[in-house]
Amino acid sequence: MGKNMRTTIATVFIALTLAGTFSVMSTTAQAQFGTPASTAPASFADLSEKLLPAVVNISSTHKSIEPKDFPDMPHFPPGSPFEDFFEEFMDRRGEGGMPMTPPASLGSGFILDAAQGLIVTNNHVVKDADEVRVTLHDDTTLPAEIIARDDKIDLALLKVKTDKKLTAVKFGDSSKLRVGDWVLAIGNPFGLGGTVTAGIVSAQQRDINAGPYDDFIQTDASINRGNSGGPMFNLAGEVIGINTAIFSPSGGSVGIGFAIPSALAKPVIDQLVKYGRTRRGWLGVRIQAVTEDIAESFGLKGTKGALIASVTHTGPAEIAGIKPGDIVLKFNDKPINEMRELPRLVAETDIDSEATIEFWRDGQMKTAKIKVGELEKAEDEGLLASTDEGEDSGETSGESTLIESVGLSVSSISAQDRETYNIADDIKGVLVTETMPTSEAAEKGLELGDVVVEINQQAVIDPASAKDIISKAAKAGRNSVLLLVNREGDVRFVALRLKK
Repeated sequence: MGKNMRTTIATVFIALTLAGTFSVMSTTAQAQFGTPASTAPASFADLSEKLLPAVVNISSTHKSIEPKDFPDMPHFPPGSPFEDFFEEFMDRRGEGGMPMTPPASLGSGFILDAAQGLIVTNNHVVKDADEVRVTLHDDTTLPAEIIARDDKIDLALLKVKTDKKLTAVKFGDSSKLRVGDWVLAIGNPFGLGGTVTAGIVSAQQRDINAGPYDDFIQTDASINRGNSGGPMFNLAGEVIGINTAIFSPSGGSVGIGFAIPSALAKPVIDQLVKYGRTRRGWLGVRIQAVTEDIAESFGLKGTKGALIASVTHTGPAEIAGIKPGDIVLKFNDKPINEMRELPRLVAETDIDSEATIEFWRDGQMKTAKIKVGELEKAEDEGLLASTDEGEDSGETSGESTLIESVGLSVSSISAQDRETYNIADDIKGVLVTETMPTSEAAEKGLELGDVVVEINQQAVIDPASAKDIISKAAKAGRNSVLLLVNREGDVRFVALRLKK
């Protein structure tokens, strides 16, 4: 055997050995990370072909605003060449104002129930619409009726009537999604018609300040204007999200899109189908986040939970004995890691059911049973979380008292102060008259017109009592004090560190 032949055989042997090694490494990596190659499809064509007929394009028109104060036709000498021109112009204008093309909105949706012709989309796609039309995958256009809407989560339910056989899709479980999972978005971007894009789940539980129950799925699948209301599918062809918003400085897709998760949307859609409206649970509380300073003031380790800022008079929480200053840490055995988790858990709880609340009060855990009310009923009745009613003390404002340790000046509340700063007669406390520049009070947003109702959960009667409570806290070695502040009816806790 020649030298060249031996070299060739050795090279092949090494190559095969390395290939086998890489194969083993690849198999080991797949076993370690649980991501076999079969989970990434070679093509989305079969899935897209199956799902496209269930996705619809939605167009809605809105009432045009016609000017009522359009000027009268100017007077011209008989025979003037401008006379005929302006007569024709005014005739075209018609009665009631200049005809205008009604503003239109384009969006997407998907068929949820083929037998009943039920279609799901975003509320903002059809909001204030006079006419809604749905275009099917085969280009058939049908008039649609708005059955029900929910502006808190931005969902709407439509209905069409047709003899055509419709294709429906069903909701999947978005709670099983993981960051990195493949997703498919189908919609009507820029009015182009059925368009398929693919991407992955970029993040979950995003709060983009769109509503009280924000819990969006973030994806890099291309979502543009017109995709709103369209479905986001998993690889099983189930709807695990409803495309709703994009982040885009340019107006086009930059790979940051947001979808309402099916776990949040499905219960709402079920209510819209069953009742024609939503029926959310309600406790009758106003809450705020637990910051590090607030947690320290309450002797709580960590910034978990939802702090009760106020309770509605005769509401479910007050009846159950919940008080301002309580920090809810569990609701029906589910931990509240962030404030925004509580509203969603309560909203999804059955009306009139009994819920268990675990909360932090006076340095220890306590438990209470609460009968869940109905949010929509409370809204109709005008119920708002507020402090207990009481009579005005009739005090008049005097000179401001400086409490230097917190960088705040306060005074008693006069009748003129109540009128000037919109302070209700039943609100007691002291008026903030000034915050020292660069003080923490200024940094935390306290301002002229705010009313300090409590300090360290003790009622504040006058400036002297406010100063005394803070002085005692400093002498006791406390690092901060906790203020309950009322601003035009909105109540919140503010923790201020004490200057040494």
